[in-house]
Amino acid sequence: MKKVVAVLACVVVLLVGYVVLDKSGTQSSFDTKKAYDQGKAFYNNKEYDRAAELFKKVCDGGEMRGCNNLGAMYTDGDGVEKNEQKAVELYKKACDGGYMIGCYNLGTMYANGSGVEKNIKKAMDLYKKACDGGEMNGCVDLGVMYTNGDGVEKNEQKAVELYKKACDGEEISGCFNLGVMYANGNGVEKNKQKAVDLYKKACDGGDISACYNLGFMYANGDSVEKDFDKAAELLKKACDGGNMLGCNNLGVMYEKGNGVGKNEQIAVELYKKACDGGDMRGCNNLGAMYTKGNGVEKDFIKAVQLFKKACDSGEMSVCANLGVMYANGDGVEKNEQKAVELFKKACDSGEMNGCGALATMYANGNGVEKNEQKAMDLYKKACDGGNMLGCGFLGFMYEKGDGVRQDIYMAKEYYGKACDLGDQDGCDEYKRLNK
Repeated sequence: MKKVVAVLACVVVLLVGYVVLDKSGTQSSFDTKKAYDQGKAFYNNKEYDRAAELFKKVCDGGEMRGCNNLGAMYTDGDGVEKNEQKAVELYKKACDGGYMIGCYNLGTMYANGSGVEKNIKKAMDLYKKACDGGEMNGCVDLGVMYTNGDGVEKNEQKAVELYKKACDGEEISGCFNLGVMYANGNGVEKNKQKAVDLYKKACDGGDISACYNLGFMYANGDSVEKDFDKAAELLKKACDGGNMLGCNNLGVMYEKGNGVGKNEQIAVELYKKACDGGDMRGCNNLGAMYTKGNGVEKDFIKAVQLFKKACDSGEMSVCANLGVMYANGDGVEKNEQKAVELFKKACDSGEMNGCGALATMYANGNGVEKNEQKAMDLYKKACDGGNMLGCGFLGFMYEKGDGVRQDIYMAKEYYGKACDLGDQDGCDEYKRLNK
């Protein structure tokens, strides 16, 4: 089935394809039906050679389901040598014979350029044919294409219609996608309660991304009453189903003791699972555990390796953490120039922690020529972007007249902003200046 993967309830649509092996239907003759059913049994038992032999017989006998399933086996290389061109031929035969899953699978091959030259327009036509013929996966993928504007003019309202059709047709990924649209107000009036209902339906139907989104909403009290116990249950379901974001966030709950008993060792295990599964936030959190020695023996070298892995993979917030390690010489030879480079990389990508750290390097002349005006500009950028330490440092600079004309009123304003963002030092300084 096709999935639209949502991260933290944000729409991130991704068209990825895999084939659907049919599990139902009627047959034109008893012998063909018997052979087909036996082929399914062999396939489910991973006796792929025997399954392929029977699917070929029923395909040659005119049963289109056999052609489709044999195509799936050529796509994956199960029981036969992988041959995507042969798979395309078999899906086309099934589709031309009126078997809609064959049309859907053929559309996926065109969408991905597998065994055939990539052709988004052809993929759309095949998904539409499948959708119109009752194959709800076709509706979902066609909806994804309208959501992305991939091969067609972007039309979120049309995408919503298609997701709704799929959801009403009991295609759970359609319910999940529709939930994402309601959560973000894309193509439909924003309605997070409706999104909750759709996520629940999809999660109950086995869509782990929906379980993750629903768990995230319970953890934050977003359109539902905050319930850490329920959030932990849903995130565990997502994690167990292979959703690495679920593993990472469940790890956070174990680290903090929210909804579960605080257990840093379990948190470490979950962060490692998320990191190994490709979630770079898991790598970052695991690295942080190694820097603090929480749930694991303190190991700066291991932390640096994890931060580098995440930074190199494009997780810019982690580049700032790696920069701190270079600035301090923790787990790596001290190199302030390298730290500046990493802080700038993070800041340029919109990570305010990186901007704040880079500002400090300019303020102190570490790894770069001292430049108080540049520091001020960067602290302001960080503060405006919600970085509490940037606001706090601005307050300090205005109070002391450090690189700027002394202004107690401005100092109080920035200390207050830092306080509002959760910085206790900012709160204390604001109270002090108000005495």
